[in-house]
Amino acid sequence: MTATRELPRLDSHVPRCGTPARSPKSRRRAVALIAVHLLIVAHVAHWKVTGATLTPLEPSEAMQTLELGWVNAGFVVFGLLLVATLVFGRFFCGWACHVVAYQDLCAWLLERAGLRPRPLRVRLLRLVPIGAALYMFVWPSVARAWSGAPDPEFVTRFTTSSFWRTFPGPWMAALTIAVDGALVVWWMGAKGFCTYGCPYGALFGIADRLSPGRILVSDACEGCGHCTAVCTSNVRVHEEVATFGQVVDPGCMKCLDCVNSCPKQALRFGFAAPTLFARLRAKLGAGALRPPSTARPDLSWGEELLAALAFAGGLFAFRDLYAAVPFLLALGLATLSAVAAVVVVRALRRSDFRWQWSEWRAGGRFTRAGVLGLALALAFLVFTAHAGAVQYHARRGESALDRWLHDRSDAAAARGAQEHLEATLALGLFPDGRAHNLLAVYHFRAGAPEKALPHLERALEIERTAPRLVALARILLQLGRRDAALDAARQALRLDPEDADARRIVTTEAR
Repeated sequence: MTATRELPRLDSHVPRCGTPARSPKSRRRAVALIAVHLLIVAHVAHWKVTGATLTPLEPSEAMQTLELGWVNAGFVVFGLLLVATLVFGRFFCGWACHVVAYQDLCAWLLERAGLRPRPLRVRLLRLVPIGAALYMFVWPSVARAWSGAPDPEFVTRFTTSSFWRTFPGPWMAALTIAVDGALVVWWMGAKGFCTYGCPYGALFGIADRLSPGRILVSDACEGCGHCTAVCTSNVRVHEEVATFGQVVDPGCMKCLDCVNSCPKQALRFGFAAPTLFARLRAKLGAGALRPPSTARPDLSWGEELLAALAFAGGLFAFRDLYAAVPFLLALGLATLSAVAAVVVVRALRRSDFRWQWSEWRAGGRFTRAGVLGLALALAFLVFTAHAGAVQYHARRGESALDRWLHDRSDAAAARGAQEHLEATLALGLFPDGRAHNLLAVYHFRAGAPEKALPHLERALEIERTAPRLVALARILLQLGRRDAALDAARQALRLDPEDADARRIVTTEAR
């Protein structure tokens, strides 16, 4: 029988003396997270009642500031939180992030069922959050400078009548919560999405490294390990305070569970040298009291590379799939693809294999849980591959259409645009409004508005937007249906009163 190294529990290699007490801060933090959701509901209700409200407070709204120059409430709040993190450390994630709330709820429910998610320690995937942050907040400016486009003029936009414009629809929102807030926890342990997917957490983690706000230790510490056992952020608290005199892991969200669970009251929140100086002091010998962490990576380098490739393929497959999957959901799904690939390889290669709390294979024979788990993992990988094929045709079709629109004599680009976009619709498991819209553009520019009309009508059934209604008005004008075109332009104005093209059509055709 081949010996195997299974995924360690959160509290493995942790000295224990008695059962850790539940932190009273857990309930206070739960109340804080519930209050955040009540404020979100109140914000949406205000918009529904009045028709206009404060722009969303999501950190993602900062992208509009960087790309379009719109200084909104989300950008201001995100900036203030980063400044506060530079002083107090990474506290926002633990006390006010709604995605953390979903992850904690999932972990709590699993624990109530007697199942504690084990943290999966993967080296390469830890680079994903910072890569996602660079893509969201740095790449747009780099791409604009590379293309020679002018910098945006900054204007303030603190109110909006289109509150939900930058958010996914209800189904995608629910799926994002289910994947990032639950499935990633089930597969990768508590705070799995924070560790391997969240771009905002990456920026808060960088700020935390420069912050003097730390979890500190006194001489009363006996190394019992209660602090690590209760930490839901997978921080090796007992080892870090022994080595550095403080917690230096940027994953620490200042939940204070470790502080309140310490039987000797040896931990406290206070101010000390930031992580950089604490690590330097430890290297020089001032704080190196014990050996480094005993928590080993769970994957070999071959498995690390497999996970990284599967993640990259999953991100390509799911990013904006069917013009519907948001970026954070794509990150979560790609993370699941990475884990599924490793799990399938291990289950097929090892005669004995246990994943999380289930034994999949024993003595070379698959258990019932193993058969079901392997089938689900393989099905998810097949779904990922299918999504990748759909994305391949969608992106090839869009690229070919762009080439043809710039050079109308390029017959190969025109043919490629039509073939790839039609293949996107033929392969797709769900409606794709973007592919229908692009085919409408192709037929309209090719001088066939009668072929463009059904595609655009289908695109409008999937998602009704002002630009698509304006395009519908133009097609109807070419077909001689003036009254219907005028109605479409007026509908576009109701959706976006600032749409200049819709206003021009209404002004011209209403005479």
